[in-house]
Amino acid sequence: MILATLRNGTRDGQLVVISPDRKQGVPATSIAPCLQGALDSWAASAPKLERLSRQLAQGKCQDAFPLKYGEFLAPLPRTYAWLDGSAFLNHVILVRKARGAEPPASLKTDPLMYQGGSDRFLAPSEDIHLGDEAWGIDFESEVVVITDDVPMGVSSKDASEHIKLVTICNDVSLRNLIPEELAKGFGFLQSKPSTAFAPFVLTPDELGGTWKDARLHLPLETRLNGKLFGNPNAGPEMHFSFADLIKHASKTRPLAAGSIVGSGTVSNEDRSRGSSCLAEQRMIEKIDAGEIKTPFLKFGDRVRIEMFKDGVSLFDAIDQKVSRS
Repeated sequence: MILATLRNGTRDGQLVVISPDRKQGVPATSIAPCLQGALDSWAASAPKLERLSRQLAQGKCQDAFPLKYGEFLAPLPRTYAWLDGSAFLNHVILVRKARGAEPPASLKTDPLMYQGGSDRFLAPSEDIHLGDEAWGIDFESEVVVITDDVPMGVSSKDASEHIKLVTICNDVSLRNLIPEELAKGFGFLQSKPSTAFAPFVLTPDELGGTWKDARLHLPLETRLNGKLFGNPNAGPEMHFSFADLIKHASKTRPLAAGSIVGSGTVSNEDRSRGSSCLAEQRMIEKIDAGEIKTPFLKFGDRVRIEMFKDGVSLFDAIDQKVSRS
């Protein structure tokens, strides 16, 4: 099942079901007004949405309409929690080295995670509006999952059952603001502006055998100004699975339906796969040649993030331009 959120003049948008060929949609407002509403009662709404999805695939929906890319908001334009992990150890090591920090002693046993702002997410084609290039603007290409209600203290095994939807995101970072914020000992705020999400969310069954062990085993492609920047595989080197990340997040509190959990920047040790953020590439340049050549993003730069399976763009693309606010 493929779902999306259509612009309709409200903050939360209109829930729509998307056809398997990603060419048509059908309103799902008779089931839930928005995706958050569907997630709030997922056990009841999911079977109805699946039935509508089958009807759309069979050409039985008279109110089906053709899709236009710019009409979509983020699947969840706002939600209760955005919890971003850092499950790719290669990324953690490289980025920490870039700012002169050592990886934590618990790197392999305890996931890194921060809670980002979730009051407003960027639409997939929305510009990244920022005030100053000197902030060190960077993209971060990630896989994310969306949960139903998760009880406090859930086990990794049971956590997998709470993963209801999967998509990708651009978790924008302002690299030059991060060290000063972290030096205060109180975490990210200004250095993590709004995150953007791909138009479509998929139920894990749509991913077939590429969804395994609560990981998505496919390359995540990032293009910068039209040129391939990286396509590391999001599966094999994800040290902590999404189930592990959900277990970590729910240790001391339950998670509300609609909570989004991120993988962190997808990263592979094989450098021929490229990177999913500029900070990694810059650190590799420093290690190999002693000199950083790759700049951070400038106003006018365009970033495109996409994941393909058998030639199909699974979630459609995040395609954004960096603009001065």
